[in-house]
Amino acid sequence: MNPPLSGKVIFITGASRGIGRSIALAAARAGANIVIAAKTIAAHPKLPGTIHSVAEEVRALGVEALALQLDVREEIQVQDAVAAIQSKFGRLDALVNNAGAISLTSVENTPIKRFDLMQEVNSRALFVCAKAALPLLRQAGGSHIISLSPPLNLKPRWVVPHAPYTLSKYGMTLLALGMAGEFAKDKISVCTLWPRTTIATAAIEFAVGAELMPLSRNAEIVADAALAILTTTDGSLNGKCLLDENVLRDRGTTDFKSYAIDPANDGKLFPDLFLDH
Repeated sequence: MNPPLSGKVIFITGASRGIGRSIALAAARAGANIVIAAKTIAAHPKLPGTIHSVAEEVRALGVEALALQLDVREEIQVQDAVAAIQSKFGRLDALVNNAGAISLTSVENTPIKRFDLMQEVNSRALFVCAKAALPLLRQAGGSHIISLSPPLNLKPRWVVPHAPYTLSKYGMTLLALGMAGEFAKDKISVCTLWPRTTIATAAIEFAVGAELMPLSRNAEIVADAALAILTTTDGSLNGKCLLDENVLRDRGTTDFKSYAIDPANDGKLFPDLFLDH
């Protein structure tokens, strides 16, 4: 029996480490060929992982990998990346918008350059990547666009303290909801995916608070949820704002302790941003 994603091609931004890398490996185990797109081509002492190291891991799983150095802020680079995908594979079945920029700072304390970076890497990149990938996704039929962005929550506690970052992430979600309606006729399922708890990534360690690392889950829970989405072929997730834990619960997972960085803290994990518990 063929793996569920056998022969499919998945394009993942920000795939050199963290959640992007985990999604790449989960999809590769399910038989997909992976396009690993990120800026990192040389390892950093504090940030291990490059597009080439992940490509090696993917190939070791018996599928093909295409490593592309990509700055999602540059539309020409994105267009060139899609052209390279078409040249190598001749198809594209899913786009996973995982690349992100974060700064939990107020309007007053956010430099304009940092504001622009978050808008460009988060919401604008979703627009640019989806627009470039649309012709190939349309040809595939039954394809997916996944945005790593949260459900919309307009309570002041999620807007006031870090409005610039919130704007960039909510912009991703609004775009995803719009695309879900616009692309439904093309059988492209568009949804968002967000972790219920913080995930032990560089963003948490260096931008949010290293003290949260032992109260977080590993990236595999997001990867497993993304895989469940990618293997859903009936369009039922189109337009949905999904949480990783809920996706897996709906598919029968009841024990999440294995995802905890410290299983002893499983009952006191830290909720992710934008979620009320």
